[in-house]
Amino acid sequence: MAVDLLTTGPADAAARFLCAHGAGAGMETAFLKAVAGLLAERGIATLRFEFSYMAARRHGGGRKPPPRAERLVAEYRAAVDAVPPGAPLLIGGKSMGGRVASLLADELYSASRIAGLACLGYPFHPPNKPDQLRTAHLLGLACPTLIVQGDRDPFGNRAEVEGYGLSRAIRIHWADDGDHDLGPRGGSGFTRKGNLAAAADAVATFAKSLAG
Repeated sequence: MAVDLLTTGPADAAARFLCAHGAGAGMETAFLKAVAGLLAERGIATLRFEFSYMAARRHGGGRKPPPRAERLVAEYRAAVDAVPPGAPLLIGGKSMGGRVASLLADELYSASRIAGLACLGYPFHPPNKPDQLRTAHLLGLACPTLIVQGDRDPFGNRAEVEGYGLSRAIRIHWADDGDHDLGPRGGSGFTRKGNLAAAADAVATFAKSLAG
């Protein structure tokens, strides 16, 4: 399976972040571009890729809905296989992309193929459906993990997530008053720019701690 990797960041990066997109938009969204640029400034290279259903959209294949996350695990594994040797690798992504990576993380971590997992806006449950949790595999996760989550993310806000009893391998960086894209409300005293910079700081610090 051919995988196109869009790389942003220094050739001598301290660590690399393989990053998949969310369910509804591809690897060149403003959010992912911003995150990749901020991580590059912090010495982390980001390798973005698209699942085949999204790549097909880009090439005029219509707007098919995304497959279930479990059906994308093989494509994520192929993307890992496509990464050339180099600095320590973290896997993850935005929303659904991070969820798919999380389903594969322990397998790859136990095989010493990755150093960790980083999820940007994890979809703990569908919006307005807090009982439909997607957390079972996160309760015993062994792979070192960072989740960057907005305080008021409709896919899992701070009050909800702090009650889930997640694995001790998971640490969470909270974006102040952030939504699913980490953006705060006007008048909150916080800014999207500031939240994105703080998120990049958290991911870079996490990645470098694993790169050791």
